Amino acid sequence: MERIEERDVRFATSENQLRELLVQGLDGDAAAYHRFLKALSAHLRAYFRKRLFQRPDEVEDLVQETLLAVHNQRHTYRLDLPLTAWVHAIARYKLVDLLRTHTSREALTDPLDDEHELFAVSDTEADEARKDLNKLLAGLPERQRLPIVHVKLEGLSVVEAAQLTGMSESAIKIGVHRGLKALAAKIRGIA
Repeated sequence: MERIEERDVRFATSENQLRELLVQGLDGDAAAYHRFLKALSAHLRAYFRKRLFQRPDEVEDLVQETLLAVHNQRHTYRLDLPLTAWVHAIARYKLVDLLRTHTSREALTDPLDDEHELFAVSDTEADEARKDLNKLLAGLPERQRLPIVHVKLEGLSVVEAAQLTGMSESAIKIGVHRGLKALAAKIRGIA
């Protein structure tokens, strides 16, 4: 219990110090702003190292990108909110962007380690899976089926799906969520 309290005290102290340096920097104190960026970079480095232990080469680039985003968006920071929450949101978006970029790039360069695997799957399996999916989707109400088809299967954005169907963006999001939940329940009932 003492370790948790000690960690909370360290966190609050760090939050207060970083926030004070940022506020001073926003008020025109260049030296304080420099100390803020230097201290923040140490925190970001630890944050990214913990999450990118398999890609240590990416950590420093991500720290720099996040610092740049913090600098460019510093005018959006609201003084009544915790600084760490604001910085964490920026850092998380940068991390997700990096992972998304690498995932799509790696999918394009999938090596053929075993040439026999190339012939292991036939088109009939894909056709059967497509038929099964269509049967499952046919059992959903239109307000759930259409959002899933457009957003999850066709890859449209929520905005595009809303424009196409005449539904609101929130209705599209709710339809996807509820539809996927209903599909999962159907699949559990079948299996």
